[in-house]
Amino acid sequence: MPGIGPRLAQPLAKLAGPNVVDLLWHLPHGVIDRRHLTTAAAAPAGKVATLVVTIDAHFPSNSRRRPYRVRCRDETGFLHLVFFHPRPDWLLRALPVGERRVISGTVEHFNNEVQITHPDRIAAPHEIESVLTVEPVYSLTAGLSARVVERTIAAAIERAPQLAEWVDPTVISRAGWPTWHEALVRVHKPTAEPDLNPMASARQRLAYDELLANQLALGLVRANLRRMAGRSIIGTETLRRKVLDVLPYSLTGAQRRVLAEIDADMASPQRMLRLLQGDVGSGKTVVALLAMLAAVEAGTQTALMAPTEILARQHMSNLEPLAAAAGVRVALLTGRDKGRTRQAVLDQLAGGEIDILVGTHALFQDQVGFRDLGLAVVDEQHRFGVHQRLELAAKGRAVDMLVMTATPIPRTLALTAYGDMEISRLDEKPPGRGSIATRVLPLSRLDEVVSSLQRAIGTGARAYWVCPLVEESEASDLAAATERHAHLSMLFPGRVALVHGRMKAADKDASMDAFARGNADILVATTVIEVGVDVPEASVMVVEQAERFGLAQLHQLRGRIGRGGRLSTCLLLYGTPLTGTARARLNILRETDDGFRIAEEDLRLRGTGELLGTRQSGLPRFRLADLASHADLLAMARDDSKLILANDPDLRSPRGQALRTLLYLFERDSGVRTLRSG
Repeated sequence: MPGIGPRLAQPLAKLAGPNVVDLLWHLPHGVIDRRHLTTAAAAPAGKVATLVVTIDAHFPSNSRRRPYRVRCRDETGFLHLVFFHPRPDWLLRALPVGERRVISGTVEHFNNEVQITHPDRIAAPHEIESVLTVEPVYSLTAGLSARVVERTIAAAIERAPQLAEWVDPTVISRAGWPTWHEALVRVHKPTAEPDLNPMASARQRLAYDELLANQLALGLVRANLRRMAGRSIIGTETLRRKVLDVLPYSLTGAQRRVLAEIDADMASPQRMLRLLQGDVGSGKTVVALLAMLAAVEAGTQTALMAPTEILARQHMSNLEPLAAAAGVRVALLTGRDKGRTRQAVLDQLAGGEIDILVGTHALFQDQVGFRDLGLAVVDEQHRFGVHQRLELAAKGRAVDMLVMTATPIPRTLALTAYGDMEISRLDEKPPGRGSIATRVLPLSRLDEVVSSLQRAIGTGARAYWVCPLVEESEASDLAAATERHAHLSMLFPGRVALVHGRMKAADKDASMDAFARGNADILVATTVIEVGVDVPEASVMVVEQAERFGLAQLHQLRGRIGRGGRLSTCLLLYGTPLTGTARARLNILRETDDGFRIAEEDLRLRGTGELLGTRQSGLPRFRLADLASHADLLAMARDDSKLILANDPDLRSPRGQALRTLLYLFERDSGVRTLRSG
């Protein structure tokens, strides 16, 4: 790019991405209208204005604290230009005394003087047309000025070629969309605020291009997976019946329906790739176990992979007694297992002596080899990337894949992230799940909360207390888990445990075990307990600074309680002042415990970027599409991609060739290649 050396390339890559095309996707978020040509006497305070003035005099400063001033005049009065930490030689060249200049910037009225501090534009009179424009406003990063970003993006647009059309002509005609190139020019040259709206035609067009690339890539992956040889896995029901006989409850209608879908997939000669969405406590683990038993009955091994050691151990403790009832051999493998213990598990696995292996990322390692892996279950898929999913599948021959998440995903997001999968939903709670009373309170009532906690613990309750940070930082006033633990330990001596992400694994386990066994009444924790921790006796959840958490995350935390027979209470403590969005978020939690409704509201309130708390590796990142605004475009793109691949599966037609270009533009080609190799 012209004028871009290593010094500017680094911050530009950080801002937009490493490729020239990334600059095209870095859209403006505001406009500055410089078309208001005025005079010194009429220049309005607080507004951007453009003036033509004569340079009258320079007044350099002898002190670094005082600004350099340049007095200008026109026929109506004086205008002062103010510069802090100036380069006097540059100012004398840019603003020569006696000559006329076009000046543009934000006008201030100070001490009865009209002034502009650090004008945005200084130009010669013959360049006035280049100043009297509407400028796009881009987000910036350290080391970049607005002018450099605007100039570099303009140069990228100049280099953008006219490309063959990949969108169906009838769609373009019906929507009134411009061509791809014209849309690029229009989004980067907005003329007014409405041009920034996601529903403006140029923005819609580019959003549709991005969504179509996403859906087409997923469609290609899915088609390829269907072509890959699978194998039919059909259980005998013998092991399954033994487990169903010892379960303390009957399966829900939703569990039976989902199990039938999984059984049909496993029995088919094609590889299964199914996403199982189940709200907190909907009984996903039992469904996964029953699916794994079918694979064991058919003579194959299975693996269950969890994102954290705490969750892997939790799965192990839940599965072990049920597997024992069926005579099924279960083992655990995590990064902590070393030496002879680890080697013994690996030897038994390779020899086929282990039927179900539960583990963490440790399952990916080269040394982990199965005799015959038939089914892999991945829990909390959004914590893993697609590549990791494939690495696990590569441990066997034509491995069926069941992916689970307790984070309800809105339909629109499920289509973009998991469009290569069939989707099942567990939308009923098993019997025995208690209702949870949710209350929203200001942090100023902390003492009342502690008092009510003392009363609850006096009746045998156990409580989680969740804090958003591990330790106090200078830049933040959030309650730290370590500080809260110390505070509560004074009030409940010897009865408070602590868990956070920076603790050693053994210490974490000891704290969790103390809480689970009832040796501790309160577990102070960061969000490491968000997923999968199961202590039925816990009936109180306190979340500090609840406004800092995402809706889905709060819903996950609340799901840790209400698992036993006790009436459960979730207290969401917020700091003031509370923004309108944060208030709406907390109110939704008070109104409903339907995770799918909560997820849809989360998408509406926050957009996709932070939907699952922090951005997770398994979710696509959109630069141009806003799923909250463009849900209908996503549905269109999905339908269009299905039609395209039905008529032209290898993208060989003229439109197919154009669509290949689209995949390259949005860097979906590498994903398709990688997934095909999987």
